[in-house]
This record gives sequence, structure tokens and C-alpha cells, in this order.
Amino acid sequence: MKRVLLDTHAFLWWLADDPSLGAVARAVIADGRNEIYLSAASVWEISIKQALGKLEAPDDLEKVAENENFIRLPISLFHAESAGKLPPLHNDPFDRMLVAQAQAEGLSIMTADEHIPRYGVRTVSARE
Repeated sequence: MKRVLLDTHAFLWWLADDPSLGAVARAVIADGRNEIYLSAASVWEISIKQALGKLEAPDDLEKVAENENFIRLPISLFHAESAGKLPPLHNDPFDRMLVAQAQAEGLSIMTADEHIPRYGVRTVSARE
């Protein structure tokens, strides 16, 4: 069993059946034995980009996550404090939050972002 936190783009690729999401990544998400997590940070990021007209995505992401059997991962005070203490290896605050959450919860991050592994967090390639 794998415990995997989806980076925002991996989540969106899954929803859109985008070919950018690799076959191995798809298999990991689809395998019911794995625990797939969706962070509140990703939903926040998507909502901001939707409001700015930079992204189209479903409106009720909480319901989408429920329908996909993803585990919803809230942002705790510990996550917030940990994200703030991370070294500035990545400028994206949403990705830094995902790193902090993965570290705190013992999760791997499914991502195509080359900066995230620099934090020493376990990753699963979203492109493979």
C-alpha cells in the first residue's frame, strides 16, 4: 500500500484524463489499496486560479474528492508552521505547504515538479 499526496497538477491531470499523467501514476491513483490524499492547499490554489480566470476546473472539488475516494487533508497549524520553516528552495507557497504536509504525515508526493525532491521528501513521478 502506498500513501500518496497529489500535487495540484497531478490532481487536475487525473480529473481531465490528461495524457501528461503517466501510466504508472494513473495506476497508483486507481489502485484501491493505495491511500490517495488531496490537500486543502491544492483546492485553495485551484480556487484562486479559477477566480482569476486562469484555470477551468470543477466547482465542487470537495464532492469530486469524495467521489474519487481521495482522503481530504486539511491544513493544520503544525503544517503551516512547518511550511514557514522550510528553506526557500521553492517559491510556490502551495508547493511548500504540500512538502510540509507530506513530511508531517509520512506521505509521498505525486508530482512533476523538479524542485520538490530537493526537500528530501519522497516523490512519485506524475509523468511516468
